[in-house]
Amino acid sequence: MDENREDGKNRKNGRMKRFIKKHPFTAAVLFSFGIGALAALLLQAGMVGMYIVTGNPLDAISELFGAALSGLVIYGGFMIFPLVLTGAEIYLLIKGRKNHEIHRRGMIFDMAGIVLGVLYSLIYLSLFREVIFEADWQRQLVNGQTHTPVYTGAQATVIVIAVVAAAGYLAVNCIPLAKMPPLALVLGLAAMYLGAAETVVWGIQVFLGEVSDVLLLLFPFNCLLLTARTVGHKMWEWEQLMEDDESRRRRYEEEGGILSVCNRFLARSKYWPLAAFLLMWPLLGILIGVLLLFGQQPDAVIRAFTETSDWNLSRRVAPQNIYYDEHYLCTVAAGGHKKIVKPERLGVRHGHQVIVNRQLCVANAFEQILEERTPRFHRRVRHFYDTYGFPVAKLIHSKYTADLVYFLMKPLEWIFLAVLYLADVNPENRIAVQYTGKRLEDFIGA
Repeated sequence: MDENREDGKNRKNGRMKRFIKKHPFTAAVLFSFGIGALAALLLQAGMVGMYIVTGNPLDAISELFGAALSGLVIYGGFMIFPLVLTGAEIYLLIKGRKNHEIHRRGMIFDMAGIVLGVLYSLIYLSLFREVIFEADWQRQLVNGQTHTPVYTGAQATVIVIAVVAAAGYLAVNCIPLAKMPPLALVLGLAAMYLGAAETVVWGIQVFLGEVSDVLLLLFPFNCLLLTARTVGHKMWEWEQLMEDDESRRRRYEEEGGILSVCNRFLARSKYWPLAAFLLMWPLLGILIGVLLLFGQQPDAVIRAFTETSDWNLSRRVAPQNIYYDEHYLCTVAAGGHKKIVKPERLGVRHGHQVIVNRQLCVANAFEQILEERTPRFHRRVRHFYDTYGFPVAKLIHSKYTADLVYFLMKPLEWIFLAVLYLADVNPENRIAVQYTGKRLEDFIGA
């Protein structure tokens, strides 16, 4: 009985190993998603147990389903899978350098690492850094927004270098080595060097030292790993080709002429890393020259990362962000056209700077009067404004929308002003002190 059980277990393990060997990328995806779902379920085990104890099985099932789904997407897709990809690249570097089959199967990990590396980096920066990629350092942002890490005037240069690097990778790995001249191969490796260097600079630019920022370094690290593996594998493959094809080797050795010296040099694969490094610079010069014809600056490669603010390689100091509370009329005061909403000065709300105009000050002074004279009614008004003010503020996405809200509020502003003049001895003084961090009594000594 035990022997049959052991045989069944061995057969199952054998099928799993064959599946992993035949479909390594699919196995990596399933492993990542499975671990992510399991981690989420373990974190929600207490909540599920509470629902079961209290006799709410449907809530327990709903909680389990929600935890598994979030684990698949968040933990599995965005946290564990990038680490699995990095582990796969390390394994491929060790095992695939002198094994053509492993190297070929590893190309899907390379492509996934490049595509997802770019995509995940942009998502991470957008969500956690609130990066506005079209905003250069001169633009004044609001609240927690951050300027672009790549100067918009040089983004075309960065994209072209990335595309050329990807083309070099595909050419080197997809064209049979026997049909590829050594110079063309080394040129493809030089393009890969350019791409790897660009990703390293990108990693230095966006890594700000927080623990979660380590995920941003996986992309350039993976690019370095796949570049090193490709160079090493092609060197080994060329050596095997020369050993198997004696006539080809003799032809490279016996050729004459000036260019043949270069060809004989490139025929020795041990010189390829150095040759690719040297060829990288004229390739970069050619790309810069072509991009000049399309309006790019000659120093765009450098300015792409230095003509920025808020990042490690930045040389510019951006204007201080303006804070406005999206829940209130501060949105209108800060977001509308200046000639219409007429911002007057900076104020302070909840410890942050806000832009204030007269309409905002009048509304706040009116609320202050209500708070002092009719506190119960004020609470109802505040509750109403808190409930409906936020959805309205979320609709204000442009200067024109802010202008429209400003005009719609004008009748209420006149009513607020009339109440202030009827109820307060010094209404203009009360209006003037709004958002200064002071109350009227602080100035008159009352």
